[in-house]
Amino acid sequence: MTSFATTEHGTRFAYSISGRPWRPPLILTHSLGSDHGMWAPQVEALKEQYYIVSIDNIGHGESDVPAGDYSVADMADGVMAVADAEQLERFHYCGLSVGGITGQWLGVHHPERLLSATLCNTGAKIGTAELWNERIEIARANGMGGLVDGVIARWFSAGFPETNPERFARARATFLATDPTGYAGVCAAIRDADLRDVVGSISVPTLVIGGIADQAAPIEQSRWLHEQIAGSRLVELPAAHLSNLDREPEFTAALEQFLTESTP
Repeated sequence: MTSFATTEHGTRFAYSISGRPWRPPLILTHSLGSDHGMWAPQVEALKEQYYIVSIDNIGHGESDVPAGDYSVADMADGVMAVADAEQLERFHYCGLSVGGITGQWLGVHHPERLLSATLCNTGAKIGTAELWNERIEIARANGMGGLVDGVIARWFSAGFPETNPERFARARATFLATDPTGYAGVCAAIRDADLRDVVGSISVPTLVIGGIADQAAPIEQSRWLHEQIAGSRLVELPAAHLSNLDREPEFTAALEQFLTESTP
């Protein structure tokens, strides 16, 4: 069942709950062009141990699709609204790609709410303004069909569509079903986000997961984050951008171990 929480600016965020409410809470946020269903393997593996809240980011899934550009602060506001709606005083957070940027923002601005932060396939600054402006233009002019093949090629390693046809088909269908306005709005948020000067202030327990074959957020960005965030740990997987699906067993094992060690 889908639940909803509304930010102070009036944006409604959709989220799904799994697990047991007396367990430690874990909030998951997905990549650009996905939805909360991206985390299905991890939810299935961890739902007995954690109270899992999987959020649809602004402009995606069943969440609101406001017109115009979005910001990372908008996304973080959604996470906080969901956490407040669920009365989660503190929570583990795991985000991939733009979800990882949101996690960095939360680590800087709301460390008192975080038990830990897992930052996956992300960077303090991802891509160039030219790249994101081109994506925005294509999405608005031609819809998601004009982007899908190029984007999906970066999400998974070679051979993934053949060995995991159902997961691949679902990821592609979710991308195509994403509202172009929402996609463009999040592209603008990534374009404008630059946390390089502030990530060094993150003090919560942090796991950085990177993909050695990630073209969207190259492994060098994960290594840099690890160097900047004191006490963080780094896991490098032989994965492309959606490492939680591309190398699901290794990803889930790394996340589970970190959460276990970071739960008071």
